[in-house]
Amino acid sequence: MVIMAVPPSSSPTFQPVLERIAEDVERTPGRGRPADYIPALAGRDPRAFGMAVAELDGTVYGVGDWQEPFSAQSITKVFTLALDLAREGDELWEHVGREPSGTPFNSLVQLEYENGIPRNPFINAGALVVTDRLQTRTGDAAGELLALLRAESGNPDLDFDEEVAASETAHGDRNAALAHLMVSYGNIDNPVPVLLDQYFRQCSIAASCADLALAATFLARHGVRADGTRLLSRSQAKQVNAIMLTCGTYDAAGDFAYRVGLPGKSGVGGGIIAVVPERCALCVWSPGLDERGNSVAGVAALDRFTTLTGLSVF
Repeated sequence: MVIMAVPPSSSPTFQPVLERIAEDVERTPGRGRPADYIPALAGRDPRAFGMAVAELDGTVYGVGDWQEPFSAQSITKVFTLALDLAREGDELWEHVGREPSGTPFNSLVQLEYENGIPRNPFINAGALVVTDRLQTRTGDAAGELLALLRAESGNPDLDFDEEVAASETAHGDRNAALAHLMVSYGNIDNPVPVLLDQYFRQCSIAASCADLALAATFLARHGVRADGTRLLSRSQAKQVNAIMLTCGTYDAAGDFAYRVGLPGKSGVGGGIIAVVPERCALCVWSPGLDERGNSVAGVAALDRFTTLTGLSVF
């Protein structure tokens, strides 16, 4: 796998676009606020910005802070979903739905109303179910996830951020409540402390825009990994991309689809990944979030990318 930054003068496509987007973002006055409910993330500069595009051959174009590691947070839910779906197939959908939530990503009310079956795999309750099921099948869900990200990004140094994991553990009461509620409905197999440890470690993984763009290219290749082996069937890759489009930015997914027109998944660390099937995968990072937990500059940059390139699924 080749990882390279191509200077603007020699790139026929993406690098000039990224440079133009960075200039536009720099002029944007409001950037939102970092996720202050996780103390380890609260101090990040909301005006930091990085963006990378990874082509299917492993070539990467980047701009700004595209090689700086940040907390991947909920972006990792895409990869955990892929790992579990590859193992159990459609049985997973008996335990988690595939519909947009329309409520905050950590809502307890909706979960109780729907008898402990989370609306989709990307809200916190749904991600806990997927992590729980992967833990049952592997004995180390977070370790399996880390191994996948290292392999697909080509970066063996990717790792958990123990400070972030500890910070989430210390402030994880709502996630614990979600897990215990689902236990009462018989939708969690592992002890809640084990599940929460796995989940918080999963979310704490630190990776750069380049790492995550490369890691997501298997979805642009319809489920085929960087080494040519198949992780997901073509149909399963379609399913993951579809759920990213409809649920990947929580209750802002409709607006994201309208503005960006690509499958995407955000995280409260300020990152967003997006997929252009058969062409490339992207990752953008800026820590300032809007009220729904999505990066303000990140959404604007992806909107600008699809506008300038004409690349979308529509």
